[in-house]
Amino acid sequence: MTRRISVLGSTGSIGENTLDLVRRSEVGDWKVVALTAHSSAQKLAEQALEFKVEYVALADPKGAEALKGLLSGSSVKIGIGPEALIEAAAQNTDFTMSAITGAAGLEPTLAAIDQGIHVGLANKECLVCAGDLFMSRIKEKNATLLPVDSEHNAIFQVLESDKPEGVRRLILTASGGPFRETSLGDLKNVTRADALAHPVWSMGAKISIDSATLMNKGLELIEASYLFDRPSSEIDVIIHPQSIIHSMVEYIDGSVLAQLGSPDMRTPIAYAMGWPDRMQAPVERLDFAKLSQLTFFEPDTVRFPALRLAREALETGGRAPTILNAANEIAVAAFLDGKIKFLDIANCVSNVLDVCSAQSNFTKSCLSVPELLLIDEEARVCARSVIKTLST
Repeated sequence: MTRRISVLGSTGSIGENTLDLVRRSEVGDWKVVALTAHSSAQKLAEQALEFKVEYVALADPKGAEALKGLLSGSSVKIGIGPEALIEAAAQNTDFTMSAITGAAGLEPTLAAIDQGIHVGLANKECLVCAGDLFMSRIKEKNATLLPVDSEHNAIFQVLESDKPEGVRRLILTASGGPFRETSLGDLKNVTRADALAHPVWSMGAKISIDSATLMNKGLELIEASYLFDRPSSEIDVIIHPQSIIHSMVEYIDGSVLAQLGSPDMRTPIAYAMGWPDRMQAPVERLDFAKLSQLTFFEPDTVRFPALRLAREALETGGRAPTILNAANEIAVAAFLDGKIKFLDIANCVSNVLDVCSAQSNFTKSCLSVPELLLIDEEARVCARSVIKTLST
């Protein structure tokens, strides 16, 4: 039976890998319904024509004319602007891959959830920004949320979710990024190119920088808490440079179950797409005889304070995770633009959290999208102000 699929963020690495799996599947297995992109009009048009989609959405209006020209003469319906992303997510599908980077993915992902379908979540910011709202909406709409981040997907595969009392802790693994052995003194002068050079994974710019600061693991810590209903005290992070073990679950009898595999995002994507069954994925098989070593060590929160800030935000709750994420997005963009230094990213986030913590409702949860978006924007304004200070 043909399954209908939409890909939100189809021109990014997750989106392209998702379409690669569709391309490699048996004819008739999948029908691609809708695709979205932020500004990559050329690539979006190529994908739309290849997969004969019904609808495409481009968030950035600057590329509207180019996209319309590239799709001229086709039957593809075109939407432009942020609202078009929501319309794309609301198309009639069986499975939606949510791979829009950052808080911009929140409303489109909620629109997908409102259909009561299977949603593959590759956007950790949705749960970081709006965990309570997000999880309540999933329950309300009877949707199925399937984590695509390799770490959460690994836990999802080995977690006995129907027996939560038997779980002692979740263990998220982290590659450590490009600076896991770099001294604090040397971190002061790392460049944009240095930070983007991840030793294991090929990712977009924003997530690559988050991996370099370990903020990515901090966001995953918050995401895991909401996904698996576990407090901060029951979630650990361990550095595992080889990225073979993607995460683990420790049970009260001392058993530790781990999911292993080659570092290829097509494995967790395929698991989400095929669930509750499994589907073929063209990934390199593990050859255990050639694995020389698997090493682990504790993360250093002095050199990488972003991980500490994220844990503190999770434990504080309320608006803290939303503010943390918004400030980080602005700080990462500033670093990529050459406005601040690498260590200033965490400094900016810390300063914004300090400023916002003085608000009387800092620890109050938000249960509406408009309120969340207002908090998000206020945090971004504050972050831009902090960056001006840091840059001088």
